[in-house]
Amino acid sequence: MRAAHIVGWSHTPFGRLSDYSLEDLIVKVARDALIDSGLEAKDIDAIFVGNFNGGLARENFISSYALGADPAFRFTPSTRIENACASGSAAIFAAMDAISSGRIERALVIGAEKMTHLESAEVTECLARAAHLGEEYEKGLTFPGVFALFAKRYFERFGDVSESLARIAVKNHSNGALNPLAHMQRDLSFEFCNQVSEKNPMIAPPLRKTDCSLVSDGAAALVLASSAKGFARAVHLVSTAQVNDFLPISKRNPTLFEGPRRAFDQALKGASITRSELSFAEIHDCFTIAELLTYEAMELAPIGQGSRVIDEGISMRDGRLPINVSGGLKSKGHPIGATGVSMHVLAAMQLVGEAGRLQLPKPNYGAVFNMGGSAVANYVTILKAS
Repeated sequence: MRAAHIVGWSHTPFGRLSDYSLEDLIVKVARDALIDSGLEAKDIDAIFVGNFNGGLARENFISSYALGADPAFRFTPSTRIENACASGSAAIFAAMDAISSGRIERALVIGAEKMTHLESAEVTECLARAAHLGEEYEKGLTFPGVFALFAKRYFERFGDVSESLARIAVKNHSNGALNPLAHMQRDLSFEFCNQVSEKNPMIAPPLRKTDCSLVSDGAAALVLASSAKGFARAVHLVSTAQVNDFLPISKRNPTLFEGPRRAFDQALKGASITRSELSFAEIHDCFTIAELLTYEAMELAPIGQGSRVIDEGISMRDGRLPINVSGGLKSKGHPIGATGVSMHVLAAMQLVGEAGRLQLPKPNYGAVFNMGGSAVANYVTILKAS
């Protein structure tokens, strides 16, 4: 199977982007990624667009929005991909499959979402339909409620780790404060994140507002090619894995991220490396409990001891394995369809030394973990500079 390389990228700021429509965002990142790659529209064989929507936007048929970036894109195949919060990674994997099969040589992948024009309750309602209809959504369980259930079960089995969750929030906001693309570029203190207050209310016990990711607008794009030759810099997608689990929570153990664990195992095996060889990871912290459970899925700590990873500083930017140096979903923001593409773009920037204030010293291998739903659709990528 042929390899795929990221050879260009672009990324809007994440946040409340009232001056941009969904079409504007898609067109902008498509143009910018093409320019960054040094290619022309005629060089692109196919376009893949990651977008959740689910009622967030009035548009349902957006695949050809990207063609507005350049007249030469007319008649280029373009497909919208949806897999809940992992829609961006699903679009990347679809493009990689097309390249690996030999069907195409180069692809443009875009992830985009508009969310902030809706009230919080409307956004919550749209996202809730990514849970199981009969067992969860129709019983009034929202995604904060879903991950609160995970946290409750974890607390019951292993003890209250609220302080560790607060430290995860503090870490990611500290990192996000250095990221000019982040929705919230502001440090938050441990005292603020650890206490329930008027400005940090309990959203779904035991999860506080600071345990929840942000509702954001934004887009990101990348260009994939079958060869790195002829490009100024490139990042090799060394190995990938997708693992899906049952949708109903009742069929899974909420204290174990079994799908993510399998996805990490498969991706690392495919790359022929161990966890100790990773230089950093961008992981899906839609809620702080998700990041903690992912620590255990990555086998950075035994089951029930994930709090050690943050408490001992392992996941800090100067720790043994920096996690979410970008600020993660918690600080950078979470425009659903854009998230997976954003993670890959920021990982690529790290690996070629273009991460600015976020830059880590001499990273070798990076990992990306993007999750759809409550650890239902799990995508892991191992990346290395070409």
